[in-house]
Amino acid sequence: MMSVFDILCPCHAKLSPTGHILHLGPTLAKVLGDVPALPVRFLEMFELRRPHSAASMRVLFALAGQKLTFRLRSAPQTELKAVLALLPDGQGAVVNFSFGIAIQNAVQRHSLTHSDFASTDLAIEMLYLMEAKNAAMEASRTLNQRLQGAKIAAEEQAFTDTLTGLKNRRALNLVLGRLSEAKVPFTVMQLDLDYFKAVNDTYGHAAGDHVLQVAARILVEETRAEDTVVRLGGDEFALVFYNVINATRLAKLSQRIINRLEQPVPFQNNICRISGSIGIALFDRRSEASPEAMLEQSDQALYASKKAGRAQHSFFHCGAA
Repeated sequence: MMSVFDILCPCHAKLSPTGHILHLGPTLAKVLGDVPALPVRFLEMFELRRPHSAASMRVLFALAGQKLTFRLRSAPQTELKAVLALLPDGQGAVVNFSFGIAIQNAVQRHSLTHSDFASTDLAIEMLYLMEAKNAAMEASRTLNQRLQGAKIAAEEQAFTDTLTGLKNRRALNLVLGRLSEAKVPFTVMQLDLDYFKAVNDTYGHAAGDHVLQVAARILVEETRAEDTVVRLGGDEFALVFYNVINATRLAKLSQRIINRLEQPVPFQNNICRISGSIGIALFDRRSEASPEAMLEQSDQALYASKKAGRAQHSFFHCGAA
């Protein structure tokens, strides 16, 4: 008879009238692991959780036919659903267990396979459905990550100058707008490469592109991670310094940039020589200037540097021509 139960209900326990386990189905034995020699008291192995606790087998037998929830007293304290059926003529009872919705965890925890379940048990179909659902969710998550990555890449490309890798004018407008709204002090610096046209005319556009890339690298190296370096187009650049409006500090930085730009730039068998003119406009947290006005002010300062002979920096002053 027990072999029949082992096939039909592999996760069952046969109890004596005194509540001792006389036989364990193969799956339940696998879940329990090392079990003392049978017979052993059922309530020493299992704790009744619902509908209420049971201190004696008389109380447990009175719950025959009802939906029960047990928990293993030993680690890992797996929770099991169960129903208890009394055997005829007072021969004891049979308790049939299942894992309920926790079946996936139980399968992993106890290394169960399809052979540990009855052929008619829907648990296997449920596991297949859960695996299919997990696979679909993983595929969806992977696709979403790819789409998000593509979106980020597209957005990054839209705000990046392809030749130098710097931000472009569109990105600059966003940065200036955000800083203006945040009411924080910052500086806008515009820079033109002096004598760049001569490099292009003499050595060609490839040399000019190389010089632009060298200049971009210098600007990045001379700024902080929180600053913004922009190529406006051609040989024109802009730099935005967050929380920096110290004129002395900015003057020293400008001169350092100019000195580095004036270092000879080798290209193939030629030496390219440039310099830089810089215009600087400072904005404190009270500034109401628009991004366009900010660029206009730094551009006026840049014009002053050009007018004064190039290769120098100038600050914007209200009323300056």
